[in-house]
Amino acid sequence: MRLLPLFTAIVLGLGSTAVAVADDAPASTPASTRLAVRAAHLVDVKAGTVRDNPLVIIEGDHITDVRYDGQVPAGVNVIDLGSATLLPGLIDCHVHLTGDPNEVKGDYYEAMLKRTSLDAAILSPTYAKRTLDAGFTTVRNVGADDYVDVALRDAINRGDIAGPRMLVSGPALGATGGHADGTTGFSPWIEFHDVNGVADGVDAIRHRVRENVKHGADVIKFMASAGVLSAEASVGAPQYSQEEMNAVVDEAHRWGKKVAAHAHGAEAIKMAIRAGVDSVEHSSLIDEEGLKLAKQHGTYLDFDVYNDDYILSEYAKKGFPASTIDKEKLVGRLQRENFQRAVKAGEKMSFGTDAGVYPHGWNAKQFAVMTKWGMTPMQAIQAATVNAADLLGMTGTVGQLAPGYYADLVAVNGDPIKDVSQLEHVAFVMKAGDVDRNDIKR
Repeated sequence: MRLLPLFTAIVLGLGSTAVAVADDAPASTPASTRLAVRAAHLVDVKAGTVRDNPLVIIEGDHITDVRYDGQVPAGVNVIDLGSATLLPGLIDCHVHLTGDPNEVKGDYYEAMLKRTSLDAAILSPTYAKRTLDAGFTTVRNVGADDYVDVALRDAINRGDIAGPRMLVSGPALGATGGHADGTTGFSPWIEFHDVNGVADGVDAIRHRVRENVKHGADVIKFMASAGVLSAEASVGAPQYSQEEMNAVVDEAHRWGKKVAAHAHGAEAIKMAIRAGVDSVEHSSLIDEEGLKLAKQHGTYLDFDVYNDDYILSEYAKKGFPASTIDKEKLVGRLQRENFQRAVKAGEKMSFGTDAGVYPHGWNAKQFAVMTKWGMTPMQAIQAATVNAADLLGMTGTVGQLAPGYYADLVAVNGDPIKDVSQLEHVAFVMKAGDVDRNDIKR
């Protein structure tokens, strides 16, 4: 479900970078180059178990040791989180940090036609900070016109603003009149002048992939099917030919970039998998053949199963067209049922929410829906840690609490294995050794 062109811009915002703290010191206090985080429990996502009395040793921005003997090395400052439970920093593989539905304050067309890139530029840093505060230390931003996500990523990496570690796609590729074409449904006399990913035919598609790589894309996103938040009539019909999808994947892989395919419809999902995509986003109407193909090809499936609640509850109030609500009604329940089938089939599944379709910072609301529709709490957490890291090509870097990994840690006051909704209330966030927030109850 792709948000609107109004949610794209070049990031201009400035902010501050959080730094690590020891114990209850203020967030502005520099930490020692060596520190330890102590808690009562640690979710070992690789083993699928919970371990007691962990001590995570950190040097600079990486973890150097995880021990359970209670011994603190000499010269190491300690952040003591008491009875809290530690987890790796969470990963969301499908976000849109360049917009938020709350920008549409009851007037869809005002938002579409009167906002510019500068509006989104002001707001994107706020969305990035909300996401980090919610415990998501790494995200994959899949679709942003004008290369706003490239600029946002770079600003975060420079330390100009606070936000999650980002992999970005730049403009999502798609067919004229399709889900990537923001002018669909408007008068032909209205022109939008954003940099988008509209491309038709094999040669134009290859050129568009190269343009995205040239301008800093980490991953390539394309629209294999129609969608919900766009004006075309279908919600799931294929919008590229098999040859065009093959060209996207071949060219992206040639440049060492993974490919994410937006696909609701069963046929579009299968075409994308046959083309060799690394992940299918939404996966709403996947059928038995699609599930078999995904397993055969090792394709990850991302089901954004929380969205349905928010869209059906809030979008009419915000003035979105009735066609959007009607299309969501076609796919919402079926997507959840197919999510359940995918879990039972043992598919490779990662955590992707489409945050930006609902407010940023709410990413963790999806965990409870995932468990309601078939996953155990541990499986849902693994989808947002080890599985997500594997999809992003970042195993060994993020997604676990282990030596050599970035010091990305989150903690909750309760037990997320007994109640996964605890992850909606993350109280401690560390990214690369710097403490973003510490609200743990002591």
